[in-house]
Parts: sequence; C-alpha cells; structure tokens
Amino acid sequence: MINLLKKNEIISGYNGIVSSEDMKNICFGILSGKEGESHSIGTRNNETALIILSGHVKVTVDSKEYELKRKNVFDEKATALYVPIDSKFTVLFLQNSEVAVCQTEAKQKKEVQFVAQESVRVRDVGKDNFRRKVQDIIYENVDAESICVGETINPSGNWSSYPPHKHDENKGEEEVKMDEVYFFKIYPENGFGLQRVYSFDKELDEALVIENNTTVLIPKGYHPVVATPGYKLYYLWILVGEKRGVLFINTHPDYRWMLNDL
Repeated sequence: MINLLKKNEIISGYNGIVSSEDMKNICFGILSGKEGESHSIGTRNNETALIILSGHVKVTVDSKEYELKRKNVFDEKATALYVPIDSKFTVLFLQNSEVAVCQTEAKQKKEVQFVAQESVRVRDVGKDNFRRKVQDIIYENVDAESICVGETINPSGNWSSYPPHKHDENKGEEEVKMDEVYFFKIYPENGFGLQRVYSFDKELDEALVIENNTTVLIPKGYHPVVATPGYKLYYLWILVGEKRGVLFINTHPDYRWMLNDL
C-alpha cells in the first residue's frame, strides 16, 4: 500500500508532491516563487489545471498572456487556467505567489481556457457541524478530457466529505471510479485537522493528522475530514476518472439515513 500522507516544505520553484508512481492518474505539485521570478513547464501528454492559491502571476501560453490573482484560499475565490497537452507555459511572478499544478494524462488537445472568479461555482453543502463551502473550479465550465478540480473550506470544528462517501467503483449512475488527491491549508497555520481513509471491508483503514501544506492520496475508500475547533481548514481536491463529474458518489450504507435531512 502506498503512503497516503505527504508533508512537504514548499520552497521556491516547482515542488513535485504526487507523481504517477504514487497515483496512476494524478500528478500534483506547487509552483512557488518570489516577485520577479519566472518558471517554465511543458505539459507533454498531461492536461493541466493551474489554480492560484495566493499572490499574482502572469501565465504565458502560446504567446497569449493570462493573469491569475488571489489574496489567499480562505478570503477569495480562485482564478485558474486550463492548459492542454503538448503545450509549454511560463509563469511570471508579479508578487510572491503559490500556484497549484494539477495534471493527468490525456489524448485530446483542447483549447487553453481561463476560469474567472465569477465562473467558480460556490455550493453550501451539508448542515449543522458538517456544513462547509465547496467551490467547483474546473468542472462542466471547462472543456477538459477527464480532470475536475475544486476546493472545500471547513469552518472551525466542522466536518466535510461527510456523510462518508466513496468513488472507487463503476456502478452506473450510483458511482463512478475516480482517483482523488487532497492538498490542505490550515488557518492559523499552526493548527491541524484529521482525516480517515477507509474501505468498506476495513482492509484500508488509516487515520491521518492534517497540517498546513499536507497532501493526502485517496486511491479508494471513504475519506471524511474534520477541522479542529478554532481553526479553519481548506483543501484543494483533484478528481480524475473514466467519467468526468463530481456527483457520482456512493454514501456509506450506515450513513445514508442522514441524506434524508439534507
């Protein structure tokens, strides 16, 4: 079994966090830089989603320029850029910034597509102490082959990915098999959260401590998350599967009764 938890120090340059050796269908990293720096990356056979986490950058693809700007992940929605396969992009840092680089293999070469803040779909999900805000960034609004990217923000003490659900089997309209990766931020940064990743038969059953800049791999199973009281918890989620979409999830049988009140 792969190590599900990755704790990385984010330094200047491209920080590779998840590779194809970790997850068959997802590569993920953080591009970090100081004002005035620039970095170039080739997408090769990967469709790529660039999500600004903080700061202000200018991205050049095929001589066209796009600006991504955001105060931080807790106070402002993202801007993003979809970059197709067989492309090269250059990121110029106009401020000290962090950009999430989310990738998966693709066969079709699509168009470059910019996602403005007003195109990010915001959903208020759950109730009581499992209410959270979900922000869909790369979904039906972008003509991509298989990648979906979004964000979830847990208020202090609240749960998310709850009631526990999974998407690791193909079951028609009930469930679609998808790999998933979560990348976390905590505010204030010295806090923590917890995540449990487990399969129905408990063959996989891990409880993980989530800290700022932690990444969790979710190859299968249920994966609820909770923020500690006094701290807000954010995660970027990347979903890749045979059928594109985020609504095909299968709630654990023991918790389906909770869906009646939502």
